[in-house]
Formats: sequence, C-alpha cells, structure tokens
Amino acid sequence: MRKQQKTLKQKIVFFIVAALIALVAVLAAFGLSVNGKTYINSARNIRFGIDIKGGVSATFVPADSSITPTDEQLNSARTIIETRLDGKNILDRNVTVDSESNSILVEFPWSSDEKDYDPAAAIEELGETAELSFWLMNVDSEDGAATKSGDEPILTGARVTKSTAEYYDGKYVVALEFDDEGKKLFGDATSAHINDYIGIYMDETQINVAQVQDAITDGKAQISGSFTAAEAKDLAAKIQAGALPFGLTSTNFSSISATLGEGALNIMLDAGIIAFILICLFMLLYYRLPGFVACINLVLQIAGQLLIFSTLGLTMTLPGIAGIILAIGMSVDSNIIISETIKDELRNNKTVKGAVTGGFSRAFSAVMDCNITTGIVAVLLLIFGTGSMLSFGYTLLIGIIMNFCLGIICSKLMLTSLINFRGLAKPWLCGAKKVKGGAAND
Repeated sequence: MRKQQKTLKQKIVFFIVAALIALVAVLAAFGLSVNGKTYINSARNIRFGIDIKGGVSATFVPADSSITPTDEQLNSARTIIETRLDGKNILDRNVTVDSESNSILVEFPWSSDEKDYDPAAAIEELGETAELSFWLMNVDSEDGAATKSGDEPILTGARVTKSTAEYYDGKYVVALEFDDEGKKLFGDATSAHINDYIGIYMDETQINVAQVQDAITDGKAQISGSFTAAEAKDLAAKIQAGALPFGLTSTNFSSISATLGEGALNIMLDAGIIAFILICLFMLLYYRLPGFVACINLVLQIAGQLLIFSTLGLTMTLPGIAGIILAIGMSVDSNIIISETIKDELRNNKTVKGAVTGGFSRAFSAVMDCNITTGIVAVLLLIFGTGSMLSFGYTLLIGIIMNFCLGIICSKLMLTSLINFRGLAKPWLCGAKKVKGGAAND
C-alpha cells in the first residue's frame, strides 16, 4: 500500500510541474491585473529598442544661454543622463556630446505603452533637466514658510555623486553622497549651521527643506522625515536626476524610425515560432519521452525569460533577442546531453528508472560547466557593458539562471514522474530500442 501511495505521489509530480509551467506561460502572455491594477506585466509590455521599434531623438543645450560649458561639464552631463536612463532600464540608447555646439544628443526607444508617439511627451521620461542646488534657509517661526538665505547656494547638484532611498532605523530616508569638493562645502555649512535649515531647489522650485541636526563632515548625509517609501524614492530620484552641472533644455526633438525597418518584429516572431516547432519535432522524434519533457522545458525557458524581462522593465534589443536565442540553444543542448547520457545508461542494460537517475547524475557536471562559463561572460557584460550590450547580458544571464536553476530541475522532476507510469517506462521511449539478447541499445 505504501509503495502504491509513493508511486501515486511521484506520478502527480509531472502534472504539478506542468501546471506551474503553464501558469508562467499564461502570466507571460497576459500578465496579472486585478480591479484595474497591474501586478505582473505581460510580454506585450516589454520595451523594444530603437533597432526594432524606433524611438525619439532630442538635442539638449544649457538652459542659460550665457553659459559656455567645458568639455568636462558636457561629459559629466552625458554621464548623468546615461545613469538616469540606466535607472529606468532603458538599455538601448545613444548619448553623444557635440562640443562645437555645446549640446548633447540623446536617442532612446519609445516606451512599451506609447500610443500617440509624441516626441515632446516622450522626452519628459528623462525626468527633470533643471539644475539642483542646496541653500541655507530662513524659516518663519509662525507659519513655517522657508525662503532662501543669501545670494549663493552652498553647493550644486554637480557635487552629488549618489542619491538613494533607504530604510533606516524604522523609517524611510534619502541617503546622499558627495564628491570631495562637495564633502568640504557641505561639511563647512553644516558645522556652522547646526539646528538651521537647508533647502534643496530644482531651479527655482523648492523640493525639500531639512533641519541640520549634526555637522556632516564625512561626505554622507541623510534626509529624514515622515516619508513614505514612494516619497523617499521620488525625492532621491529628483536629486540624482538634478545632479547636472547646469540646467538643460531641449531645443529640438523628433521621431526616429526602426533601424531594422517596419515589420521586423513580426518577422522575428514568425521565425521564432517556426524554429520552436522544428526543435520540438526533432526532440520528440529522436529522443521521444525525454524530448517531450524538453519541449515543455523550452516553454518554461521562453516564457520565464519574457516574464522576467517585462517585470523588470528592461529594454529588448536585437542583441537581447540574440541572448534569448543563445540561452534557448543552451537549454536544448543541456537536454540533449541528458538524453544521450540516458541512452548510454540504457546501453549498459540499466533499467529505465536507473538510466534516468544515472543519466541526470552523469550529465550534471557537463551541463554545469557549460552554464557557469557562459554565465561568467554574461556577468562581465553587465559589469563592463553599456547600452544594447546590457540587453544581451541580461537576457543571457536570465536564460542561464532559468536553465540551470529551474530547467534542469523541472526536467528531472517531470521525467522521473512520467516513468512511473507503466506504459511509459520503456527503453524505446527514452530513445533506445531493444536488441536481441534483451539489451537496450540505439
């Protein structure tokens, strides 16, 4: 009786794993929304790169026409704009400096939910392009109104190297870090004005006022208050976005066409579907039961990557699609290695259950080596790469994790479960066939 119960539980495993994979596929296709609120984005919400969907081109110049920025300031502004785009996971972009015209050219793709394709509205996604400044403040004791004190700011946003929202000592705060010059300026100001107030301005718009409680001389400050998580994140983003050496304004903007031409995405989708069908037919005909499991695993691989990519809000470029294809190829390769090892076990007259167990065990080291070495390459791309290279690195790394941490485990669970069905525990269904003498062989 216990043996029958154990066998029944093992049989059920296949249907549980298959149902979970089907759930991932449904979420990838349709997302999850309840009462109009979206909790999980579908693959349709993936932002496609300029090469696939086209995008926006905008030229930015100093808002104050009397300013003649140096090359160092222009490059600093370019770096901050790139950092801002990275923070929004806009991986496919071109940000170039034109020193002769003192301008910065920015090209980035349309957002996934863009309907009007209005360049003027799209560039607002870059956030505030005003100049950030820190001022000593006069605070009215009666109504609490705060106004600037003096004619010069303590320091500008150019001295801010990092601004993040953090949870500290039971409340949300905004943590700031300054460069060496900013460390000295802020340290001098806070040392001389303990219990006074410092205000943060975006051009002439006041975005925060905080009281100085201690002298801050280590180049690291915290803005505390009754922030919610969203408010702290918003303030941190504004400060980080405003860390420009000067205010910027857009002089012109326009739409740019997809570099691959109209319909390129549909062509790639059609090619992907055809390739998926051909791969599944090969796996089913040549490896049979392990091939069937590999096909289900491929659904997990593709749906999982698309779901993670859309959830993280990353930009899908042509190199990114290449990363998905490479990861899928590695998944197929892993399943082929396992299937061939199972066949090899059957040649040695192992039972089907023994061959499956031994096949996964023997193939593990080869599969692990392949995934780890490729994963290292993906990590290096994420560390040192920029723009569309990041898209390739993300899809490749996500694919490796999906394959090694989930795909192999799911394949083993499903195949081990299926061979508990009497009609499926046959050597020929594992890619081998019976020969004279009863041995299992090709």
